[in-house]
Parts: sequence; structure tokens; C-alpha cells
Amino acid sequence: MIALNDIQEARQRIGSLVRRTPQTSSDTLSKRLGTQVQLKLELFQKTGSFKVRGAFNKLLAIGPGACGEGVVAVSGGNHAQAVAYVAQQLRLKATIIMPADTPANYVNGTKSYGAEVVFAPNAATAFEKVAEYERWGCVSVHPFDDPLVIAGQGTVGLEIMDDAPDLTDLVISIGGGGFMSGVATAVKTLKPDVRIWGVETQGADAMSQALQAGKPVLLPAITSIARTLGAPSVSERTLRIAQQYLESVTVVPDREAVAAIVFLLERAKVLTEPAAACTLAAADQIKGRLGSKVVLVLCGGNIAVADLCSFRSIFK
Repeated sequence: MIALNDIQEARQRIGSLVRRTPQTSSDTLSKRLGTQVQLKLELFQKTGSFKVRGAFNKLLAIGPGACGEGVVAVSGGNHAQAVAYVAQQLRLKATIIMPADTPANYVNGTKSYGAEVVFAPNAATAFEKVAEYERWGCVSVHPFDDPLVIAGQGTVGLEIMDDAPDLTDLVISIGGGGFMSGVATAVKTLKPDVRIWGVETQGADAMSQALQAGKPVLLPAITSIARTLGAPSVSERTLRIAQQYLESVTVVPDREAVAAIVFLLERAKVLTEPAAACTLAAADQIKGRLGSKVVLVLCGGNIAVADLCSFRSIFK
């Protein structure tokens, strides 16, 4: 488990290397949800998501000199680009193992930061291949089940509390649970009465299934369009933190996540990915339970224009 001081140390460690992302009020969403609403715009982070925070904290904490033959990571999305970017900044070799069906925009973005991309048939096989690279002397940067990664992601929570000390409710999306774990630890330690509402999409609902089963559940496949929520399972660590801090996990259909993307683009003028827009879709479902000051975390904006167009044609 991690503590507030771990997250505060992470902020000191990575502060000069990441962006302090804006948090802005939205009159339109406040009227829609019947309460004061702010958007944490983490989609403006370097590489388009929060993931660089955890990657920087991990590699700086252990020291780039400890990375022997470089770094290795598994991701078909935002973690891939983040690790590639961080490795480039720290002058380390990076190998990213991606599922074969990874969208081209993520592959191209990862390669643009100088990483070598290796494909695997699926996410489970990709994680199995990591052990080979570790034996060759590479350091693995796990996308969510690592205390240093979680602490880095938790720096978002410190920024949220700095900007909204009167916060009552936080709505945050969940993939493997590392982002939620760090942010929830920061927020609940600083202000225990804040309610934290988790969000997943149908077909990428590993946390809600784990909470129901009382243990991590391996999903047979990821069928949601929200690929960056597509962890095959959560970990024991992130499950325990969810059990400790979350009010609930709302699972929304892809159709509602797409509708939220369009609304946020047209009214808030930000283009999010489904894994971020789903927080608005969930807030619509739970709005009768929300308090006086709500923050929706828009965790990423890595969506290809072609994908956005295809989503509209599928779900209109």
C-alpha cells in the first residue's frame, strides 16, 4: 500500500518534468448535473494522459543507472507512449510490447518517442513476454501494479485538492486501478469525507467484477471501445484500495461514453478518449447522489480522428 507522503515525494521528484494540468469550472455541466462541476484536464498532460507521472516517478526513484539494458512495458495505449517518452527523456532504451490489435495511432505515437515496438497476440501473452526482457537486464514498468507508479499517478489527486479544497465528490475512471489508487489515496487522506466514484465501460469492467467476486477476475476479452481501460484484470493491491476508498463503480455502455465525447467536444471544447468521457456518462447516472462540488477527471485525450468518426457512425 502507499501513503500520502509517497505521493508528496513523487510530486517533488517529477514536478519539473510533468505539466501541472488545469482544472476548470463548467457552467454547462453544472446545470446538467445540478451541482458545481469542475473538469480536471489531465488530457493536456505530456503524451496526452496521466501516465507519464507514474513512469517518471518509477524510473527516477530507482535511478536511470539501475536500468541496465533499458526499460520494458506492456501497453496498447497511453502507458506505451508514456514509458517511451520518459525513456527518451532519461536517455534509456525502451521496448514496448503491444497486443497485435493495438490501434495505429498508439503504435505510431510510441515509435515517435524512439521506442522499439514488439507485438504479441494479446495482452496476456504480452505480459508473459516481459519476463524474458527482465532476464536480459531490462527494468519493467508495470502499467498499474507498482507502488512507485501509483504514487506518481497520485500527484493528480494533490493538484485536484489544491484547486478544489471544498471538494465533495470525485468521479474517476478505472483500468487496472493504479490511477484510481493513487488519486484516491491522496484525496481521501487529505479530506476523508470526499466520496470517490469509480467508472468503467461495459466490456472493460475488471474492477467491478473483482469487487463482486472479492478477488481479481481475469476477463476473457476486452470488448469495449475504451481500450485504455482494457486491463485483463486488476491486481490484489488495486482491489484492496478500491474496497477501502470507493463508494461504488458505475459501468456505462460504450454508446453513453461516445455521447459524452461529443458533448464535451461541442460544449467544453475538449476532445477526450472514451476512457475519460465515461466519467461524464457515469455522473449522469449518479447525479442525484452527488454533493455540492464535483470534479470529473478527464484522464486522457489520445483518440484518432478516424476512430472518433467510426464511433459516431456505429452509435448514432
